[in-house]
Amino acid sequence: MRRIPELAGIDSAELQKSFDTCRRVHRKAHLASYLGVELLSAQKRPYLHALCAFAAATDQIVDTTRAADARRTFDAWRARTMDDLNASRSAHPVRRALVHTVRMWDLDAAVIAEMLGAYDNDLRRPVSFATFDDLRAFLRGVGGTVAALAAPVLEPTDDDPAAARLMSVLGEAFQMTDIFQDFTEDLPNGKCYLPQCDLEDMGLTQHDLTRGRRSPALDAFIDRQASRADALLAEGAESVPLMHPSSQPFLQCAVTGMRTLLDEVRRRKSAVLWERIRLQLPRTVPVPELSVVPRQRGVLRRGLSRVAARFAPLPATVPRHVAVIMDGNRRWAVARGLPPSAGHSAGERNAWPLVDEALVLGVSHLTLFAFSTENWSREAEEVAELMELLSDSVRRQLPGFVDRGIRVRWCGRRDRIADSLRAQLEDAERRTSANNRLTMTFALDYGGRTEIVDAARRLAVEATEGRVALTEVTEDGFRRYLYEPDLPDVDLLIRTSGEQRISNFLPWQAAYAEIVFAEALWPDFDPAQFRQAVAEYARRDRRFGAQAKADQVVR
Repeated sequence: MRRIPELAGIDSAELQKSFDTCRRVHRKAHLASYLGVELLSAQKRPYLHALCAFAAATDQIVDTTRAADARRTFDAWRARTMDDLNASRSAHPVRRALVHTVRMWDLDAAVIAEMLGAYDNDLRRPVSFATFDDLRAFLRGVGGTVAALAAPVLEPTDDDPAAARLMSVLGEAFQMTDIFQDFTEDLPNGKCYLPQCDLEDMGLTQHDLTRGRRSPALDAFIDRQASRADALLAEGAESVPLMHPSSQPFLQCAVTGMRTLLDEVRRRKSAVLWERIRLQLPRTVPVPELSVVPRQRGVLRRGLSRVAARFAPLPATVPRHVAVIMDGNRRWAVARGLPPSAGHSAGERNAWPLVDEALVLGVSHLTLFAFSTENWSREAEEVAELMELLSDSVRRQLPGFVDRGIRVRWCGRRDRIADSLRAQLEDAERRTSANNRLTMTFALDYGGRTEIVDAARRLAVEATEGRVALTEVTEDGFRRYLYEPDLPDVDLLIRTSGEQRISNFLPWQAAYAEIVFAEALWPDFDPAQFRQAVAEYARRDRRFGAQAKADQVVR
C-alpha cells in the first residue's frame, strides 16, 4: 500500500522523511489540530502538517529557548528560513517540507515573512496591547498567517478572493482560543495577551488577573474577551462553505472545537485565569466521505480508523480511589540544568490537569503524596520552598475547588506544619466540606508506618482507659484511629519516574491496590498517561487473594 506522502505526490525519499518529521512535530505540539488535519484527503494532509509543524517549531523557539539565547536562535531560524525559500531548498527537515509546500501550492513567501516578523515583535517587545486592534495585529501575525497559507491547500471553490481573508480571521480566532488555554502559563510570567483598554474599562489591572480571586469585574472582563473571540469565529466560519468539499470536515471540526472551548470559558468565567482548560479529545474520529478516487478513499478510511482506535471510550471499570506518588521533580530539573525548586514548580503545575482528568473519568477519590515524613531530612531551603509552593497552590486553586465540587482533605501529621499553612489547609477543608464530586486528599507530612504506630498508640490509650475492649478490635474498628478514617481503600496506585516501590505510602489503605509504575518523571506525566493507567487497571483481574475464575474447577 502506498504511503500518504506518495499519495500526495511526494516521491523523494528525503522529502518523505521530512514530511514524516513534520507530522510527528505537529502531533507532539498540538494533538487536537493534528487529529483535525487527519480528516483531510491524502493529497492535502502532509502539506497542512508541514505548515503547522513550521509554526510549532517557530513558536517553540520563542517560548522555550532561554532568554539569553532566544534572540540569537530566532534570528538564525528566521534568516535561514528566508534563505531556504529564496534558494528553493533546505537541509533542515521541517524547512525542507515547508519549501516544498510553498513551491507545490504557489504560496506567498511574504506571508511567511509576516509571520516571522510577528514572532520577532513578540520576542523583542514587552507583551502589551493597548487596544483590541493591537491584539488583532498580533493574532493575524502568529495565527492568521498560518491559516492564510493553508487556504490554497484547502482549495477555495471558484477561486473566491474572500476565502484567504476569512481563513485568516479563522486563524485569529484559533489563536485567541489558544490564549484562553495558556493563561495559567503566560500570566505568572508577566505575559498578558489581552487588550489593556478592557482592563481599564473594568477598573482592573494586570495584577488582578493573577490573584486567584473571582469578582464580578473579572467575570465581566472574561465574558468580553469570549465575545470578541466569538465574533472572530463567526466571521472566520464563513470560510467553510467556500472550500472544496474534501476540506470542509476539517474546517468544521476546528470551528466546533473552538465553539466548545468558548462555551467552557463562559461557564468557568474568571476561573480560567488560574485553572487551565483541558477539553477531552473525541473518543472516535469521524471518517468523512471525501471527494477522492475510490481506491484512495479506501486508503484514507483505513488510515483514519487506526487514528480513531487510539481514542477508545472511557474504561468500563474506573477505580474509586486513585493514589499517586508524584516522583521525579528533582531529576526533571537536573536534566534541564535547573534548581530543584523549578522541578517542584513544574510538578505542582502538572497536578491540576490530572485532577481535571480524574473528574472526567469519574474517579471519586484522588490522593496525592505531597510531602513525606522522610522529606524533612532535605535541605531546609528546599523544604521551605515546598511548603511555600503548596501554600500558594492551595490559595490559587481553592476557588476552583469550591466551584467544581472538589472536597479537600489532609492526611498526615499536623503538629509539625507551620501554623499559617495548617490554618490555610484546614480552612480549605472547611470551605469544601460539602462538596462530593471528587475528594482530593493531600498526604502532607505523611508516613505509613508512623500513621499505623500513631493509630495503635491512640487505640492503646483508649483500651487502657477502658473505652474499648481489645477483643472487640477489628480491621474496620482499627481504621477509625487512622489519620483519615473515611479514606477508602486504594484501588489504583500510580508511581511516576520508573521507580518501583511504594515508599511508605498508604500501606494500610493500599494493601490490595493495583500498582502501575510509569516511566515518565512527574512533570511529564500527562492526562493521557493517567488515562492509560486507569485503562490498565480496568484490564486487571482483581482477586483479593481468591482463586482466579479461569483457574476454578468446573464441576
